[in-house]
Amino acid sequence: MTALFPIALLLLSMACYMAGASAAKTLFAVINPAAVVALRIGFGTLILSVALRPWRIRVTRDSWRPLAIYGISLGAMNLLYYQALSRIPLGIATAIEFTGPLAVSIASSRKPIDFCWAALAASGLILLAPIAHLGAGLDPGGVLFALAAGGCWALYIVFGQKAGTSHGPRTVAFGSLISAFLIVPVGIVSAGPALLSPSVLGRGLAIAILSTALPYPLEMAALTRLPVRTFGVLMSVEPAMAALFGFALLSQRLSMQQTAAIAMIILASIGTVATLRRRAPVPTMG
Repeated sequence: MTALFPIALLLLSMACYMAGASAAKTLFAVINPAAVVALRIGFGTLILSVALRPWRIRVTRDSWRPLAIYGISLGAMNLLYYQALSRIPLGIATAIEFTGPLAVSIASSRKPIDFCWAALAASGLILLAPIAHLGAGLDPGGVLFALAAGGCWALYIVFGQKAGTSHGPRTVAFGSLISAFLIVPVGIVSAGPALLSPSVLGRGLAIAILSTALPYPLEMAALTRLPVRTFGVLMSVEPAMAALFGFALLSQRLSMQQTAAIAMIILASIGTVATLRRRAPVPTMG
């Protein structure tokens, strides 16, 4: 029973995050993705700041750079991911984005088997690529946005680990503050008065709670109770959960080819985590 509790926490964390992403996608019909990200990051930063008080961090000459890159990558990752969500299905966007932390895990180890996992993930991406009939009508821009979000996720992991070593849990709130200063003005300018509609603000707050306020502490609680490899393997099922939520909440049906591609990326991620070295960073949600 003890082992099941942190697993349940992590699965609940992923479910909250995907519910938030699904809610964000429905809001794109009212305001653009940049504005939705601004609401999520703005409200999420307020919640995290009240809980963690990031102003207590002492920024030193050595720590400012990792903190800055962490915050910038956090904002860019969410902006690019929401741009991808506005163009391609939730499950596919999440699977493509997941190649970012997958690349970090593979780069941290030089075992021959890692090249097999990389080839498997690349094969999955090729199946999802919008090339002629192979892409099944996927928007090229959406795929590129998801790949770019994955690259930012990789930076988020690498520099978040460096910044977190010095500043602990407050790093998340401090990075969120940096991303808010960058993203919120963009959202305000792009959406204008529509952003201040009570219904839009209410839905934005709900997205922030589902995508930020709830999953982060649940994920952290699970991470402190689970072995690193177990945590990483469980996180690898996130693209499958995204596809499930896309089908259940957004009526997004995937072709057999797309489902197989997502399965290949998930298998590559599970295999990578199962064979990685102990010091390798574990993917966490953006």
